[in-house]
Amino acid sequence: MNYRNFPMVPKVIFGRGSFNQLNDIIAPKRISINAPFIFLVDDVFKNNTWLTSRIPTAYEDKIIYISANQEPTTVQVDALVEDLILNTKALPSGIIGIGGGTILDLAKAVSIMLTNKGESKDYQGWDLVKNPAIYHVGIPTLSGTGAEVSRTTVLTGPERKLGINSDFTPFDQVVLDSELTNNVPKDQWFYTGMDCYIHCVESLTGNYLNAFSQSYGEMALQLCESIFLTNDLSTIEAQEKLMMASWHGGMSIAYSQVGVAHAMSYGLSYLLGTKHGIGNCIVFDHLEEFYPEGVKVFKAMKKKHNIILPKGICANLSDREFDIMINISLSLDPLWENALGKNWKKIMTPKKLKQLYQKM
Repeated sequence: MNYRNFPMVPKVIFGRGSFNQLNDIIAPKRISINAPFIFLVDDVFKNNTWLTSRIPTAYEDKIIYISANQEPTTVQVDALVEDLILNTKALPSGIIGIGGGTILDLAKAVSIMLTNKGESKDYQGWDLVKNPAIYHVGIPTLSGTGAEVSRTTVLTGPERKLGINSDFTPFDQVVLDSELTNNVPKDQWFYTGMDCYIHCVESLTGNYLNAFSQSYGEMALQLCESIFLTNDLSTIEAQEKLMMASWHGGMSIAYSQVGVAHAMSYGLSYLLGTKHGIGNCIVFDHLEEFYPEGVKVFKAMKKKHNIILPKGICANLSDREFDIMINISLSLDPLWENALGKNWKKIMTPKKLKQLYQKM
């Protein structure tokens, strides 16, 4: 039997205020004064001097503000890469992503495409990247997606929504500063946190589960239940625990996989542009058949925090639009096999999947 030799993030700094040490962390990685650091920053921080004044720019360094209103696309990645190639004097010293999962995935994808020829859509899939990415750093300002630690960068391409899954995708450095998650809107806090929770449920109930994934998944699940079901944590404790839940939830998938909720939410995202966190919640709310205990706890969390999910998002779709979602979802073989086993196609037929989508 051949076991996968997965990479992990080699360096991580944790602690409130650790963002202040960013210059000390990246300065030794500067190749030359002509090789800039490129900071990809969520544009929600554009006028937030509390954060932006601490971004350590020098020489030819650039800050590029990016909206996270839409999830990252292959076209967006290719445009960013082309712009950097045309407008920098040398290959950047590094890419630093500061934001939620959208910005972190963009940072990973751009760092890969700066050293690999062609278009990013050609690398959607598993282990297609040939050359190591340039130095890249992830600094999450939201907790839950696991993007800061995962070996994938999920992109919406012309034909599908799928990650660039490779050994060259994980960050070289991550900065976990829970102070950066202050003032996250409540709904977004919940949806992103539930992304982590759903990761864990899908991993822990899946066919790919082993002791490696289980140890991380159980820890993340325990942390999520502590954060979203109890009242005994201070704001700081809750922020730090959710940051670590996200880390452990992301790690739980390294040797495992996600399942039905993620496979279906990819379809929603591709067709309707539904953001990943809320998309997972909309789908998971209807998956008692596959995750009875997980959905029961999810509904309790939803009730406790007075979260009202959108309804009827698929109400007016044509048969052709349903088929697009169904085809996107059913193309994700590893997710379905993890959830339902090797004979998953006999269980999750296009007709059954359409019936599930019609509930949403």
